[in-house]
Formats: sequence, C-alpha cells, structure tokens
Amino acid sequence: MTKTQDLKLVKELHSSRDLIYTELSKVIVGQRDIIEHLLITLLCRGHALVIGVPGLAKTLLIKSVAQILDLRFSRIQFTPDLMPSDITGTEIIEEDHATGKRVFKFVKGPVFGNIILADEINRTPPKTQAALLEAMQEQKVTAAGTSYELEAPFLVLATQNPIEQEGTYPLPEAQLDRFMFSVNITYPSTEEEVEIVKSTTSAKEETPQVIISREQILAYQDLIRRVPVADNVVEFAVNLVSQTRPTDGCPDFINDWIEWGAGPRASQFLILGAKAKAVLENRPTPDISDVTSMVLPVLRHRVITNFNAEADGISTDDILNRLVETISQ
Repeated sequence: MTKTQDLKLVKELHSSRDLIYTELSKVIVGQRDIIEHLLITLLCRGHALVIGVPGLAKTLLIKSVAQILDLRFSRIQFTPDLMPSDITGTEIIEEDHATGKRVFKFVKGPVFGNIILADEINRTPPKTQAALLEAMQEQKVTAAGTSYELEAPFLVLATQNPIEQEGTYPLPEAQLDRFMFSVNITYPSTEEEVEIVKSTTSAKEETPQVIISREQILAYQDLIRRVPVADNVVEFAVNLVSQTRPTDGCPDFINDWIEWGAGPRASQFLILGAKAKAVLENRPTPDISDVTSMVLPVLRHRVITNFNAEADGISTDDILNRLVETISQ
C-alpha cells in the first residue's frame, strides 16, 4: 500500500465511524465512549472485558455493532455447569447412509463466529473460561487432535457483573492480561434514561443498516498496523507503563499503593489503541494525548493494588489518573 492509499483509507474509516454512530443511535442511547472503545478493540484485533450492572444494554449494543459491520454474532451465556465443549464444539458419531459406516463428525460450537459475546464470563469455572481464552489467543480451536481456524475478524467481548460476587470465579490476572481493554459501562443520565424508556416502550422498531463489509474491516485492521508513530510517543507509553511497577525510580504513591504493575503487553496496546483512535479521528499519526486517553481501559485490569490502597479508599483509576498527571508535568 502507498502512503496516498493509506491516507485515503484513513478518510474512509473516519466517514464510516460517523455512519456507525448514526446507525447505532437508532437503537442505543448515548454510550459514545463505549462504542468508540469497541471499535478500537476490533480495529486492533483485540478483545474487551465489559463491566456493568444488568440492564445497561450491553448485549443489545454488541449485537447491534455486529449487525452494522455485517459480522456473525454469537452469544454464550456462561453458567456454572457450562463445559468447554459447549463453547468450542463437540464430536458426534454420524452414520453414512450410503456405506453404513459410522464416522466422527465435529460440530462447531458458538465460538465459531466473528463477534462473540461471553456473557458473565466469571460465572463459569476456570476450565471452561480457559477454553474461550485459548481461542482468543490462538484464533483456533483444537478438538481430537485437529485444529480448526477461527474466521477473521474475531472479537471476544466478555461481560462481568460487578455486584453479584456469590458463585463467581474471577478471572486470574494472567488471563485478564489477554483482554486489550477493560471498559466500565455506567448508568445513563436522566435525559438519556427518559429517551430510553420512550423508545423501548413504543411500537416503533428501528433496525440498524450494514455500514462496513468484512473485507473492509480486515483492510482497516491492516491499516492500523501500518500507521507510523513518532519515537517520543512510543517512549512516553513505555515510560508510563514502567512507572506502574513498584521500583526505586517510580513515584512514592506507586510504591505505597501498587502490588504489581503492568507488563509489556500494556505498552503494545497503548500504542495500538492510540493509532486506532487517531485514525478514527481522521489523523494519520497519534500523539501523546491519544496514548493518555487509552490509559484507563488498557491499564485498569493490569495494575494490582495492595491493602494500603484499599484501606485508603483509593481505586486503580485514581492511581492511574494521578500517574498520568505526574508524568505529563
């Protein structure tokens, strides 16, 4: 691809973004930041953890995004008795009517889609969680010694309910690291809630239209990788992530409140997210402000606070915001 062709793709993607927002507004009220984070995750070939209480239209939002992008949507409801084969698929014995022979046939599970909604992923035991996380990492499923490739684009959006912790199996930190973003969905404003109630209690039904084809999404994903980034922007991202690790050179509040800092994957996702954000806003290269806008969703699930932070009533987001202020001075 030439630089001129890439700049043309940047403009195309920016125009498509506005159309996506317009179509989604037919069925989703507000949630602009969440929609942007989902688009960035898809463009960066990442996965996202979406945290929010029930009834905030998480499923509707993700299903609507799949409709607009003309991708296959698959929803998996995680429960304590869910088995790995319920996600990946299972082998069944099938009889060939012509020969009378019985053969094994692999029946693909719901993970064989483009956008997978893993609803309440923390409700299922670690063995079943691991089946999905392997598919996320390898983009393939192995059954009875045979590997089956998952069709690109492949995006997993896992949801967690932050209020019901009884009977849940929280994801280990090492597995949380596989998610590019951890996004918090908050309650709508009063005005937005009034609009939601009006639209959902009337007979009028809106259906979002397809905006982008699968081939275009794959081209945009390749484009993000080709976006150039200045050395000082990369150095800022790496320095910021390294400052989350308790050492002699980091700020005192990091040593006071953080048990473990983020690893190198965080630096990679900060830069990839900054690239995608810049392109969505019709800019050919990201700057430091794009990196700082990615800090909370990229780092909040990778930084582990200690007892002191809990005792002081300090959240991970508070620490990260303070770190950005400290480094930016």
